[in-house]
Amino acid sequence: MGGLAGLVVVDDVPGEFASRVIECYHARPNDQFSMALSGGETARACYERLAAEGDTQVDWWKVDVYWGDERCVPHDHEDSNYRMAREALLDRVGAANATHLMRCAEVDAYQLRLGDLGRIDLVHLGLGADAHTASLFPGSAALEADPGRLVTLNVDPSGANPYERMTLTFAGIARARTVVVTVSGEEKADALAAVHRGDDVPAARITAERVIWLADPAAASQLP
Repeated sequence: MGGLAGLVVVDDVPGEFASRVIECYHARPNDQFSMALSGGETARACYERLAAEGDTQVDWWKVDVYWGDERCVPHDHEDSNYRMAREALLDRVGAANATHLMRCAEVDAYQLRLGDLGRIDLVHLGLGADAHTASLFPGSAALEADPGRLVTLNVDPSGANPYERMTLTFAGIARARTVVVTVSGEEKADALAAVHRGDDVPAARITAERVIWLADPAAASQLP
């Protein structure tokens, strides 16, 4: 289906997300399970559901948590992706084996950590109304990052998304065994349709061993 070969349209995106993460956890090839988290209100709802449904399904002491992107703000800032994930997921499940926070002053250290990890079991991404994903914005420098770079700093040249960001590159995302992209709301419909058409938008460049798109009917309303 164009750029959305793995599309599933569901009424309950957070519930489907939780099921897919639990499925990937049980199918993990190693004893530990690594996952990279996202940001935004759809992600918050997904993590709250995962915390509830994964309570008896996931041994969180076997989970290593990374991030797909982070704003260059203090980690207790209201706009921090780490703070959101802590409130919605980590505090609710008690603890994970390790939480690898993104720090904008330590890009190379995160690059080395991801290099040592090798493959990420699951990367969770969202979709912006401008069809950005992670913090890979239209027209931004990170879209042309060197293939050896797994993580980089980036800004939105349009100014629509504030703060400098630290983000996985497309090469970093491509190391995932599974990518799950969650899309909710009519305001994302045009962006999802652009990905479907294969337009030159950032999210159309997502690749990995397996890519699953989870969209609600409103977000999928512009698809043929």
